[in-house]
Amino acid sequence: MTTMTEASVREFKMPDVGEGLTEAEILKWYVQPGDTVTDGQVVCEVETAKAAVELPIPYDGVVRALHFPEGTTVDVGTSIIAVDVSGGTAAPAPAEAAPAPAAAPEPEEEKPQGRQPVLVGYGVAASSTKRRPRKGPTVAVPEASAAVQSELNGHGHGPAAVKERPLAKPPVRKLAKDLGVDLATVTPTGRDGVITREDVHAAAAPPKAPEPVVAAPAPAAPAPVATYDGARETRIPVKGVRKATAAAMVGSAFTAPHVTEFVTVDVTRTVKLVEELKQDKDMQGLRVNPLLLIAKALLVAIKRNPDINASWDEANQEIVVKHYVNLGIAAATPRGLIVPNIKDAHDKTLPQLAGSLGELVSTAREGKTSPAAMQGGTMTITNVGVFGVDTGTPILNPGESAILAVGAIKLQPWVHKGKVKPRQVTTLALSFDHRLVDGELGSRVLADVAAILEQPKRLITWA
Repeated sequence: MTTMTEASVREFKMPDVGEGLTEAEILKWYVQPGDTVTDGQVVCEVETAKAAVELPIPYDGVVRALHFPEGTTVDVGTSIIAVDVSGGTAAPAPAEAAPAPAAAPEPEEEKPQGRQPVLVGYGVAASSTKRRPRKGPTVAVPEASAAVQSELNGHGHGPAAVKERPLAKPPVRKLAKDLGVDLATVTPTGRDGVITREDVHAAAAPPKAPEPVVAAPAPAAPAPVATYDGARETRIPVKGVRKATAAAMVGSAFTAPHVTEFVTVDVTRTVKLVEELKQDKDMQGLRVNPLLLIAKALLVAIKRNPDINASWDEANQEIVVKHYVNLGIAAATPRGLIVPNIKDAHDKTLPQLAGSLGELVSTAREGKTSPAAMQGGTMTITNVGVFGVDTGTPILNPGESAILAVGAIKLQPWVHKGKVKPRQVTTLALSFDHRLVDGELGSRVLADVAAILEQPKRLITWA
């Protein structure tokens, strides 16, 4: 990775685009070195553990370097792009002042190559500026190291400091003094020959008694190297949204005691109402489908049974009942399953709920769901029916108390008014956290949703 040292070059670091995220993968670069960028222009798309996000640059300039290629996972806080804010012209180095004719030139220290260890009394990183002259006479020692020269030129004690001191930080020197260890006898293992605390402890430890010689066992056969046939297998790295989903589901499954209940219900009237709403002028241009009325039915059931809308606070051993509903809708995307939620869904009218639901689904399919849209959910619906599946046992989203799975709506034989008739039938499954939702509460919520879908006029009488 190229390091820019010019004052005119700004380094843009990978931001934390969510809450507490530590890394993100660079999916696509929209600029290349030499391109001109402006404040607010999107320069790349990254994928976090929660969503794909576009990153805008916060200043104007010319791209000098892209530090990582596409497909690289980068830690938050690491510089990913360098931009020359002066327009691409490197800042000129400051001219050095000419020495006075009558004064003898001050001997300059040899500029070390690369970064030097920053230790007290042993110099600092290489710099493009001259060191300020020290007070007092300067003692020049040819062929002396920079550390020794520093000791002599105002930091040491005269000729006695000519002997080079071992490199060690002040806490390590104190440790050596406390343990009675002479640092000159210690073999350093730290970077750039710096003595570490472990080196001092090793020097202070008594020598080990020689161990008895034991015949070495026969060498074990090397473990076989794992191989796979690329023509018969495909390996997909687990990262980004898939990795986060896997971790969340494992944590939820083994933290919250799940209970799942099922009910099969005749939703013929709901299907007919959906067709009528599609023709309603107030619903024109909106996404109207059975999921819309199922979501509304769940919101009414929560209103009638508010204790279901809660979370478990392990740290304080409390049940936190929420007086708002952020309704999550599970959405399958090419990057994995995500669950964005409709904020304050309980306050929305049916047209408003339809608009929010349509926007949520289209945004998820485009891969543009923001991390904020997936945070703070209180209850979730997962529609497995779109895949032709009858039902399932869904796993709770972390921090939520219940999740409703909706199966496929199919024409089935059903006893209606004493006769067997073909009716539109589906199966609902409600999973809930049995620590805060008992069987009675969970059953009431599931029964209310089923009753509303069987007789959708209850959306009016129960609301």
